Amino acid sequence: MSQILDAVRGLALGERWNHAPKVVRWAVMLLVIAFAFYLPYLNILPFAYIRTDLTASGSDWASVLFLIVVYMIVAVGLNVVIGLAGLLDLGYVGFYALGAYSVAIFGSTNSPVVQALQSRFGLSEDWAVPFAVCIPIAILVSLVAGVILGAPTLRLRGDYLAIVTLGFGEIIRITFRNLDGISNGAAGITGVPVPPGPETDGRAFFNTIDAERWYWLALAILILLIFLARRLEHSRVGRAWLAIREDEDAAAVMGVAGFKFKLWAFAIGATLGGLAGLLFGSKQQYVEPNAFMVNLSFLFVAMVVIGGSGNIFGALLGAFLLTYLPERFREFVDWRPFAFGVALVAVMILRPQGLVPSRRRAREFEDRRHEAEEAAADV
Repeated sequence: MSQILDAVRGLALGERWNHAPKVVRWAVMLLVIAFAFYLPYLNILPFAYIRTDLTASGSDWASVLFLIVVYMIVAVGLNVVIGLAGLLDLGYVGFYALGAYSVAIFGSTNSPVVQALQSRFGLSEDWAVPFAVCIPIAILVSLVAGVILGAPTLRLRGDYLAIVTLGFGEIIRITFRNLDGISNGAAGITGVPVPPGPETDGRAFFNTIDAERWYWLALAILILLIFLARRLEHSRVGRAWLAIREDEDAAAVMGVAGFKFKLWAFAIGATLGGLAGLLFGSKQQYVEPNAFMVNLSFLFVAMVVIGGSGNIFGALLGAFLLTYLPERFREFVDWRPFAFGVALVAVMILRPQGLVPSRRRAREFEDRRHEAEEAAADV
């Protein structure tokens, strides 16, 4: 009964939002965006208690906000793959690593590739590929990797696809660890370039101290990606993904080219993962293989599933909770794995559709529950 009431309340709230005047919806969205940009300076009680730097052992608040937004970008991309197309990708960290390593390999003067180009063409020791050029390179590399991985594997389904993608994520990490002549091996690459900007107090505009600037940049990119993802979800492509997720065989009978649309989902998701990795690597100004362990892939999947698979805002909520809460309660670091496991089990039992599911997914779970109850009654 409680799940039915939750679904009704969620539908009612969604309907009220959809039927609200456009002026009201725009005003609310602009207020939320303005508040998000103000968050680094939030220091008014009692709201200041959400900050993560209240204790000596706490993390820098602006840096935590930046990481939250980066993981939100990851969640938006993975929601396309898992939530819309219904493809279980356990190796998404591989695309995240490709984006970070692309900007490092081509944009850092400490990269073996850049040093080889300097030596081969007689370039100065300060030469490297500009950051603006590294952006399309990182996006293209991630996109191509998504197509290369997806083309031979997307004919698989379910557990088999999950195992293959899991292997891909580990292959990427191990490859970068062993390629001394390209990625500098286990030592990683330092001096990763940052976006251009005017110098302030003798420092680059985007530096490791003024983390709020990185947060604002990532937030602007996230807002743009949310808009594009929403448009894509309600397009012909988005409807094809939903049809494939529900029943791929039935979609094929209706004329939906399942393989083509699944490949599109994989490529788009890979692109967003690479973009998030680019921001992460550039902010850290250092990239090394151990930053892209397989457990990060599991965390990415948990963000989407716990938040609400198929709902962009649910995925954003999942990314926020799983990134913010461990940083806010660092004093309980020893209990973090236990708390995470308990929370995951509780959500899967009490809210299997996620904290903020899409209306379609909520109806699906409700229909399945009714079918299970009817089958149990017949027995």
